[in-house]
Amino acid sequence: MRLTVLAAVSLLAVVTAGCTNETLDSFDKVDVDISKVSSKTGYQLSPAVLTKFSKMNIDRSSPIMLRILKEEGRLEVWKADRSNRFQMVRNYKICAWSGKLGPKTKEGDRQAPEGFYPLSRGQMNPNSSYYLAINTGFPNTYDRANKASGTNLMIHGACSSSGCYSMTDEQMLEIFAFARDAFDGGQKAVQLQAFPFRMTAENMARHRDNPNIEFWKMLKVGWDHFEITKRPPEVNVCEGKYVFNQQADKPFSPAGACPAMTTPSSLDVALSSYNKTYATAYAKAMSKYQGTVWIEPSEAQRKAIVADQRKGRELAYAPTGNSLDAGKLMTQQEIEAQKRKAEEAEKRKLEAEERAKQAVEQARLDAEQKKVKEVEDLAADVAAEKAQKQAHGAGALPVPEENPGVTVVEKPEKKPFWKLWAAKEELPAKAEPVAEASQQAGEAKADAGQQAQKEARNPATAASAEKAKKPVDAAGTQPVPEENPAVEVVEQAPKKPFWKFWQK
Repeated sequence: MRLTVLAAVSLLAVVTAGCTNETLDSFDKVDVDISKVSSKTGYQLSPAVLTKFSKMNIDRSSPIMLRILKEEGRLEVWKADRSNRFQMVRNYKICAWSGKLGPKTKEGDRQAPEGFYPLSRGQMNPNSSYYLAINTGFPNTYDRANKASGTNLMIHGACSSSGCYSMTDEQMLEIFAFARDAFDGGQKAVQLQAFPFRMTAENMARHRDNPNIEFWKMLKVGWDHFEITKRPPEVNVCEGKYVFNQQADKPFSPAGACPAMTTPSSLDVALSSYNKTYATAYAKAMSKYQGTVWIEPSEAQRKAIVADQRKGRELAYAPTGNSLDAGKLMTQQEIEAQKRKAEEAEKRKLEAEERAKQAVEQARLDAEQKKVKEVEDLAADVAAEKAQKQAHGAGALPVPEENPGVTVVEKPEKKPFWKLWAAKEELPAKAEPVAEASQQAGEAKADAGQQAQKEARNPATAASAEKAKKPVDAAGTQPVPEENPAVEVVEQAPKKPFWKFWQK
């Protein structure tokens, strides 16, 4: 039994070697003229493809499997032959895929999914705005068990991606026809295997430092099963992990504990031999990559190397290139040197930003100082002008003057007749506007004449009256504003009652 299994495995290795030795170019040519295609969903595979099927002992309606290799930017179509072994019939160059190597974990991370996805006929979309599309079914059972989120992750045309795998329209037309024929032949689900790269010993050693390496080791088991059997593995999920080709007496629970599982004996023997060969190859690869690190390129870096492919096309056409061309294998010394260079560049950037910030602050302070100086200069000019005016007698506070258009006449107060016995000295008369004094002008003039005659007869009385009129000339007294020269002031002497006619 053991020899039979080993012989079968050896035979499979020979068949596999024959397939992989064929150049990619022979698998990558799509002889489709879309302008002559009347029905996207009714398109029939070309005679050249059908002839190839015949040579490979493959029926037109036999099952298919799709396999994606992100790093190389390749989508492979595998088809079952009459012995139920799958052979690769097409190897397309993926036009665009977004993000970097690694699984999709959440909505909006721009990552294209990695893992095992069953595709049903219902996931085919002939009315896609991206020409044609096949929904990957993300999130699958494994993704949901690990809380991954995302929607509408497709394989579609138009060569534009945001988390999808995008092909050219010609490629998508042929892929759609492959899937349609397989479903028509009775296939219930097409398995999509999405890998970051070929799960070889050398690639695993090259990516050993990637944070997704444990996830990739899990996917590698499914890769190994297909490489040995050339049949899509049976996929289940338990404990949040993929399990392949496992037999169990209890159902699998994606988030629950895995039941007791066993691997078919023939497969187990083949895996043992396969893993020994792999271990030897891995040890050799580790010695080759010792002291080196693979620098995974960003999407922008991948796009840069294929920018010329966009020339003359619509803006939506956005090929992304592959990681192998854009990535770089570096030694630890090179990485340290690049790190120092990046740190120095960052330091210079920060210093430049700080200098620019200081320049802006200095400019602000200079502007404020300029404004302050302008205000001080203006205040000095105003003070100088004020001092100059004061030196020339100008600028002093004005003393209110009487209205030159109004003549003020002092009107003596009249004593009531019952105050006849009051003293001879009378109170100063109040000043009244000319408007009132004019009515008594005649009377005032007559009184003034009489008073002058009396003063002439009594000189002493006139002298005392003159003395009373003069202001007291004392030092420190406040100056009294001069009377308005335009105002005529007339003093009215008090009248002497008729019964005092005997007084002189």
